[in-house]
Amino acid sequence: MTPQLISIYALVAMFVVATIWPINMGVLAFVGAFLVGTLFAGLQAADIIDGFPGGLFLTLVGITWLFALAQNNGTIDWLVRLAVKAVKGQIAAIPWIMFGISALLTSVGAVSPGAVAIIAPIALGFAFRYQISPMLMGLMVVHGAQAGGFSPISIYGGITNGVVAQAGLPLSPMTTFAASFFVNASVALLLFMVLGGRQLLKAPSVAAAKVTVPHIEIAKPATGPQIFGDSEAEALSRQISEEAGVDPNRLTADPEKDSPDGNLYQIVTLAGLALLAILVLAFKLDIGFVAITIGLVLALWAPDMQKRAMSQVAWPEIMLITGVSTYVAVLEHMGTIDFVGDSVAGLGSPLLAALLLCLIGAVVSAFASSTAVLGSLIPLAVPFLQAGTGVSAIGFIAAMAVASTIVDVSPFSTNGALVLANAQGVDRQAFFRRLLGYGAAVTVIAPVVVWLLFVVVPG
Repeated sequence: MTPQLISIYALVAMFVVATIWPINMGVLAFVGAFLVGTLFAGLQAADIIDGFPGGLFLTLVGITWLFALAQNNGTIDWLVRLAVKAVKGQIAAIPWIMFGISALLTSVGAVSPGAVAIIAPIALGFAFRYQISPMLMGLMVVHGAQAGGFSPISIYGGITNGVVAQAGLPLSPMTTFAASFFVNASVALLLFMVLGGRQLLKAPSVAAAKVTVPHIEIAKPATGPQIFGDSEAEALSRQISEEAGVDPNRLTADPEKDSPDGNLYQIVTLAGLALLAILVLAFKLDIGFVAITIGLVLALWAPDMQKRAMSQVAWPEIMLITGVSTYVAVLEHMGTIDFVGDSVAGLGSPLLAALLLCLIGAVVSAFASSTAVLGSLIPLAVPFLQAGTGVSAIGFIAAMAVASTIVDVSPFSTNGALVLANAQGVDRQAFFRRLLGYGAAVTVIAPVVVWLLFVVVPG
């Protein structure tokens, strides 16, 4: 057996272990990088450490810390209440408000499970109170989070764009972002029409004063290996909060006890998030350094607030992403990337190869971590894209990105599990089966659709 095949089997084993047992895949990847690198690639420890993505680490720490500050000082609560009041009693608009806020949160740097954990309890509370389909409301939240997930300043966007730029492939961050937003928004519209949205449009308005906003709490995700196997779930770790002396069910500001909406601190926080987008997109400054700098200003403004925010940084998520990236660097040194790319290109049909990669990404991501899939499968496709097969790199990256993340509606993923955990007034087993059926359909259909839209049609 060749060293390249051994390294691929090791990667598959990591996905399997992280799915079955509550072990962070980043830990597995670091160990895999050490063992495979030293035993089969002849690397020294220093060589393996050189593959650690320092810039990506800084980006992830910076944006998740800044987002935690905005969450804790009540800015997110304030935005939710403003948005709900803006509908003026139009119940049919509430699912779209939840979609939009979820998209906004992930587009400015929130991890997708974190955004869903914040919005799902609110959305499903509304669903129960105003007789809206909980299936509709939950899926609107998840698809909203995925719609904003590939903005140039988001975590998914940062990972994908970094891998593509490092490979020297044509890069179009806005194309990937637009593709993800368009597909998820289109699916959300279809769900709205099928799952009761037309009836909501005919429903009488409720007095704006009577539209109350449920208190925001971090939901308790369902337990079991199928949940904790997805290392993204660990970003919501209760243990981290408890060790920090924080109530794990109250990681956001309490509107009943904390300062009023629209205070100066919250306004400055919003200005900071806007400044982050401007400096990164318009002036091309490093997002990690900019996010940490803005976060430091907010922390100095309210020093007590930043203690809790540091405990909310998605450390397990960061461990996952940096570990996988380090292992991918070992794969590159061993020639595994070129080996896989040549094998895929050898299928004879470049379009078929592209479809196969999208399907693999969707299936693996439905049970494991989307971030791990993005960090590992895109590099494996790089030689195939560089081989002059005629497949557009920009279109393929957009298709792979969407196919690997839209499947997070599955109840075996963190986002789907959060929806299941927060649904009110439903038969849990029946609701689980409905989510499972929808997740299975998306896993099969979505890769084919995005392959047609972004690979076949542009070609």
